Amino acid sequence: MYDLIIIGGGPAGVAAGIYSARKKLNTLVISDNFHGQSVVSAEIQNWIGIKSISGEALSKQLKDHLEDYRGENLTIKENETVVAVAKTTDDFTIETNRDGHYNAKTVLITTGGRRRKLKVAGADTYEQKGITYCASCDGPLFSGQDVVVVGGGNAGFGTAGQLLAYCKTVTLLESGEFRAEKITVDKLLTNPNFKAVANVEIMEITGTQFVNKIIYKNRATDEVIELPTTGIFVEIGFEPNTDIIKDLVDRTPTGAVVVDHQHQTTSTPGVWAAGDSTDGLYHQNNIAVGDAVKAVEDIYNYLSSK
Repeated sequence: MYDLIIIGGGPAGVAAGIYSARKKLNTLVISDNFHGQSVVSAEIQNWIGIKSISGEALSKQLKDHLEDYRGENLTIKENETVVAVAKTTDDFTIETNRDGHYNAKTVLITTGGRRRKLKVAGADTYEQKGITYCASCDGPLFSGQDVVVVGGGNAGFGTAGQLLAYCKTVTLLESGEFRAEKITVDKLLTNPNFKAVANVEIMEITGTQFVNKIIYKNRATDEVIELPTTGIFVEIGFEPNTDIIKDLVDRTPTGAVVVDHQHQTTSTPGVWAAGDSTDGLYHQNNIAVGDAVKAVEDIYNYLSSK
């Protein structure tokens, strides 16, 4: 019987594992890998305390830090995927794809999520070669350049506003009508360096070593436009990895775990969630780590009161 089982091995899961081990909670961390979404990033400039680091190097540092605590209070199961989480009368049972059956007094969900990928010709070829899914991580790398944002929701317009602080021009493309709040759309459209085009069909992304052009059709006019650009920021949605707990806790219509953001508690006593799997407004490594630390502090108090 573990005090705590942490499901997921990204920055939130690693931070939770370290903090729980330091508090001498009998902890199990289960994850199919310890990469996190940022492992594909060539350069990360917003990880606090390190000016620049690749996603792969950051993932290795995080895993190495967690491994330092492996021992009496911390067990790590890698290359193992949780397939079911069930609540019993007094605790929780976790099953994995390797026939693992584990029991815990508390559970912390740090399963993260995945960005919806752009599915057009050239998108796979130029991912992380001009195509990025994280403006906070990669935006400053495109300072002074002409960039494109794909996606006309609040996230897309928010990303465009952020990029306008340092990019030369920003063009936003949306397949249908703009879905962002009208006040946000109207405000950005007053910026002479910003252009937004609705009802477009993105046809292809081209380049050499890196992106140099996005080709799209304006459905209203049937005109095909070849727009030179060095950076494409994709904001077409995010899918939390929470199917395994869909019957255990309350989720939003998009699948994010609903949490009390003061404590990271869920609708089910004994279950917490942290990072990109939750309904938090912002998805960043630093925020995921903070969520996880907050959750472990609360879990420790919860167990201590038993």
